[in-house]
Amino acid sequence: MEKLMKPAEYAKELGISRQAVYAKIKRGILTARNVDGKLYIVVDKEAEATKESTAPAKQKAAPKAVKSDTQNVRDYKALLEAKDETIAVLKDTVRDLKESNREISTTLRGEVDLLKEAFHEMRTLYIHQLEHKGKEEAIDIDTEHEDSVHEDTMAEGSWVGLKKFFKQLGVTKSKQQEKIAKMLKKAYKQGDSRLLKEKGKIRINTMADYKDLVK
Repeated sequence: MEKLMKPAEYAKELGISRQAVYAKIKRGILTARNVDGKLYIVVDKEAEATKESTAPAKQKAAPKAVKSDTQNVRDYKALLEAKDETIAVLKDTVRDLKESNREISTTLRGEVDLLKEAFHEMRTLYIHQLEHKGKEEAIDIDTEHEDSVHEDTMAEGSWVGLKKFFKQLGVTKSKQQEKIAKMLKKAYKQGDSRLLKEKGKIRINTMADYKDLVK
């Protein structure tokens, strides 16, 4: 028994495109008939039923199963290759990071050493400057010997060093000498005219009275 189907319906039923249907008609694979100016596909229902009940179902199923297994194997191989490639890339990355960290650590150690050296040099220079400045500002009271003074200064009185001054006063105890030395230093800073500085050393005028300082 024959059945007429539109090309679009036939294509939809078989799951193919209309172009494929027209190509089959052109090659004579399908029988077509023109009815009232429209093209129809002639379908034999009995032949279609026989066709569907026999081997084609198995033929379709078997290749599909084989194809699925093959595809699974390919996918598995591709997955393994991708995994191996990823591991290799990660190993290279880890190696590069270790090398970078090593270089950074070396650079930092070098910079720290340079900073330490610079700090040591600055500290030494600073201490040297402090010592030099302290020597310039310090009042050196001569307790060992007397130096000569200018003739115009000598005319105003007898100027002696601290050692001879203590001898004249009869001060022998070290604590008392230290106390008097501090008082003389303070008086000199305050501009006491009984004291003067000669070549960085304190001179004491023995002609003056020091009862206000020496008690």
